[in-house]
Amino acid sequence: MPRYTSFGQSDVGRVRKHNEDAFIIDDSLGLYVVADGLGGHAAGEVASEEAVYNIRGWVRRERPKVESLITDPYDVDQQNVAEQILRGAIQAATYLIHSMAEFDETKAGMGTTTSVLMLLGRVAVIGQVGDSRIYLARDGQIAQITDDHTLIAAQIREGMLTPEEARYAPHRNVITRAVGSHEYVEVDTRVVETIPGDRFLLCSDGLHGYVEEPDEILPILSLPVEQVTQRLIDIANTRGGKDNITAIVVEVHEV
Repeated sequence: MPRYTSFGQSDVGRVRKHNEDAFIIDDSLGLYVVADGLGGHAAGEVASEEAVYNIRGWVRRERPKVESLITDPYDVDQQNVAEQILRGAIQAATYLIHSMAEFDETKAGMGTTTSVLMLLGRVAVIGQVGDSRIYLARDGQIAQITDDHTLIAAQIREGMLTPEEARYAPHRNVITRAVGSHEYVEVDTRVVETIPGDRFLLCSDGLHGYVEEPDEILPILSLPVEQVTQRLIDIANTRGGKDNITAIVVEVHEV
């Protein structure tokens, strides 16, 4: 049996004419990336595609440095190196996308969210910029393991809004960080221990904007992996489908 089973899909939704989301699944690297592009004239599509492919290239070169985590997951120094690899990958994509926009006025202001999952045996390394999300389902429970980099999320954290008030607040999707909007971006990283049976869901806001409650996602994640993403996309489209919708589900079989 393979160490991981994964499946991903992206859907344009019911309103948009172009899909500016992008994703990559690479089981050989244990690497999974979702990116949601922003910017006019299809620049968002360019930004998201550049992000996912450049992150994979960086991780492919650098991942051998942390292979020892597969046999020694509690090596804190190696965990730190793994986090540095994801920060470096996302920062390199940021610099590239920002440079492209500077030299092509049709791409001015383009950027993308990026949620990255890198699996190394009993360790999952997370990288996050923007408002795409990663959830972890384990033993009948589910949790969002990334923070949203949005104005609304910041106001909730600071006690200025309650989660209920945030549901109806204007400018819900104004993000405070994006890959490529500037030469540098602050990247959130964390390390999570994994166990057999874990399921990760990576998704763009075109999904979680319509399926907001983790408890609604949980029973769907118990379906066969290849059915999960289509079921979630169908729900998002039924409820409006105003944005592109992208989802990846990854199941851990052995660590």
